[in-house]
Amino acid sequence: MSAATKSGSEPKAQKYYPAEEVSQPKTVRKSIRPTKIRESLRPGTVLILLAGRFRGKRVVLLKHIGQGVLLVTGPYKVNGVPVRRVNARYVIATSTHVDVSGVDNKLLDKVSADGYFGKDKDDKKKGEEAFFKQGEKPEKKKIASDRVSDQKAIDKPLLAVIKKVQFMDSYLSTTFSLRSGDKPHEMKF
Repeated sequence: MSAATKSGSEPKAQKYYPAEEVSQPKTVRKSIRPTKIRESLRPGTVLILLAGRFRGKRVVLLKHIGQGVLLVTGPYKVNGVPVRRVNARYVIATSTHVDVSGVDNKLLDKVSADGYFGKDKDDKKKGEEAFFKQGEKPEKKKIASDRVSDQKAIDKPLLAVIKKVQFMDSYLSTTFSLRSGDKPHEMKF
């Protein structure tokens, strides 16, 4: 053998070959990275909701929860939007800001906890009785009293700030919509 063939340019042959070909899983090159939230999404920013039950409503951003989820409120008295979680992809940030420094941080931490928005499981099973009760009006869902008190405690300092700014409450209560001929890419929010 000459020096040219020993240089290591050719790979060595394997010493062991399996009798049956074993498929190897592909290497996963994905890693979990923290979501980067837009700079325009700061607490106190007025947002326009783009999807969901309250689409078109203007809401106030309270806090970033994590993984691209935002905690927002209407306030409920102004436009009927309760404290809720919203994905950051489904909002438009406006240039309007509301001071949220008066809102209690401990209360926001309680509301942004994992189990707060979870649904209670029903004990009763659906069967023949539920099938025959379809014609009757269903029972109205009761909202937990602690949820109502949390909503009022969050909205109280916000409403005080909103009342000070002229036309802010009417701005938050109006819904956003596009008409034919409107160009959203040219709009300043």
